[in-house]
Amino acid sequence: MRIEEQTRTRWVDRPTHVSRRPDLRLGGRGLLDRWGGVATDRLTVTHTVRTSTGEYTLVLNAPDWLGRRGVGEALRDAVAELRAVDLTYGPGRPQSLVSRLRRGEIGTESYAPLADLVNRCTAMRAATDGWFDAWAVPGGFDPGGLLGGWAVERAAARLRAAGVHDYAVVAGADLVVRGHAPHGGPWRVAVHHPDGEHAPLVLEMTAGAIGTSGVSGRRDHVVDPHTGEPARQMTAATVVGPDLTVADAYATALYAAGPAGLAWFADGSHYRPLFGHRH
Repeated sequence: MRIEEQTRTRWVDRPTHVSRRPDLRLGGRGLLDRWGGVATDRLTVTHTVRTSTGEYTLVLNAPDWLGRRGVGEALRDAVAELRAVDLTYGPGRPQSLVSRLRRGEIGTESYAPLADLVNRCTAMRAATDGWFDAWAVPGGFDPGGLLGGWAVERAAARLRAAGVHDYAVVAGADLVVRGHAPHGGPWRVAVHHPDGEHAPLVLEMTAGAIGTSGVSGRRDHVVDPHTGEPARQMTAATVVGPDLTVADAYATALYAAGPAGLAWFADGSHYRPLFGHRH
């Protein structure tokens, strides 16, 4: 599958990568690599937080003028947003808004963020010809296929509001990056394949998101919405684009649909499949 270059995303060929280690790894052993030096006018902070819906790692490459207190406040605000999304919208929590919506206790219009979440799911169901369907799961509406990406984007917005414009926020094998890594260059991201036989795909990014499904080796985690059975056409799917909420949903749907899903990424789309390996 040939992928065209996108604005602010560059695919790195193998010879170039030999002397340039990635900053972040998705699906490989270990998430972070050591950086080859950090600019003296930057403050770099790494923090990992776990919630019931996932594990998140935040890497902040903040300007020195923000100060340690400002960076700490930005980090706390972003982490608080991740925890709030888990508590408020986690489908596994009986009193979450999603669970209450399922039971008919509230309507979609009751809370603006809930309406946004439902609208995102509706839009992705249309964009993927029904292969991403938050309503085709046991128990009713379940936005889990894009909830992690939605949470990351909301946390990233908190970082930008606090004055941090160079960061990476990783959720499992998905991520959002913006600006530059601590070494001063673009973020170098290696996306590994679960079989360990394919060479990792390496990207240099200053803005954008990578959504994956199956890259970590997890199986039977995506349900075919048309049959209700675990999707097993592909071993891994990866999609790159500007927003992780959308990229995450596309990767989930592509994993379920298989090669037929490539038709969603027509010319003019802001999203591209990086790879999709079949069984």
